This record gives sequence, C-alpha cells and structure tokens, in this order.
Amino acid sequence: MRQTLARRALITTAALGLALATAPAVAHAEAAPNTNKKINVSLTVQGPDGLLFKGKVNTKGHDVTSATGGTHKCDGTNGAANPTAVPTPTAALDDAARRNYFAWDGTWYASFDDFSVDSIKNVSGGGSAYWSISVNGTPTPVGGCQFKLKAGDEVAFTWTAF
Repeated sequence: MRQTLARRALITTAALGLALATAPAVAHAEAAPNTNKKINVSLTVQGPDGLLFKGKVNTKGHDVTSATGGTHKCDGTNGAANPTAVPTPTAALDDAARRNYFAWDGTWYASFDDFSVDSIKNVSGGGSAYWSISVNGTPTPVGGCQFKLKAGDEVAFTWTAF
C-alpha cells in the first residue's frame, strides 16, 4: 500500500512538472500609457504694463532651451513629480514662444530640477518682481517643468511684484 501511494505521488508530481514545463510562458507586460500626448491649453502672459501674449497652445512635455539656463528636460518627470512624461506650463510657454516668435529666458536650478522664468518678451522680473505661474487661477505648488497640465487648462505667467 505504501508503494502504491508513493508511486501515485511520484506520477502526480511528474505529470504536474511536465505540464508546467510544457505550458507556454505567458508574460504580459503592461504597456505604460502615453501620458505625454499633445494637448491644447490657453496661455496668457501678463506683464507689468499689460497683456504680452494670449492664445491657444498645442503642447506636450519636452526639452526646452533658454539662453541662460541651457537645454533641460521639462516634461513633468523633473524632481520625480510625475512617474511619466506629461505636458507642463514651461513647455507650453516654450512652444508658444517658438511658434509666435518671442523670447523667454530662465535660469536652471539643478537643485530643483527646474527653470525659474526670468524674462518673457524682454520683460524681466529683475530684483523687484518675478514671473508667477498659475493654472486655472491657482498658483502651481511646484515648478513649471513639474506641474502636469490637462487639456483645456488655463495657464498664466504673470509678472508679480514683491
């Protein structure tokens, strides 16, 4: 009887091992969703003396270049703010500037992994003002290369005195 039980266990183990060894290995890697699709946002740039730019911008996160700060990614992954690339306010500003032939400049801060926008259309904050960023009327809690935009968002860069 012991031999019969041992033989059954051996046969069952062998059959299970054979089934597992011959079964197709199925590994389904989940494709990461494309979170960096181009979206349309409204962009307003308000200087100390009035409106500098207002229009729709088709944008996504991308590398941006400023004269002072150089070229750096600006796709929402900055500072580990988002796990994947996304459209951002500074990328939208960069797209609007390139398509509408105006300049912007910013200093790159490696410690923040982000730009500080210093001038738009030759209007500088200088020592008494800065360019604040808001989305849908609310100041962004992170930098302009870290904040995730959604389609239809209203982005504003506003010259703000101290």
